Amino acid sequence: MAKCEVCGKGPSSGCNVSHSHVRTKRVWNPNLQKVKTVVGSKVQRIRVCTKCLKAGKVKVV
Repeated sequence: MAKCEVCGKGPSSGCNVSHSHVRTKRVWNPNLQKVKTVVGSKVQRIRVCTKCLKAGKVKVV
């Protein structure tokens, strides 16, 4: 679900490390925004990461 429709960036996983060095699993989700854009010949709402938006890979309507 948490995947950029332009670059394919998805969640990455790793560990929280506490002060006592106890490790627990955690997930970092990408910063996704719902944006209206032109796909083919029609306007659609897609989920795009902010890096793709900033780089201009998506034409926002």
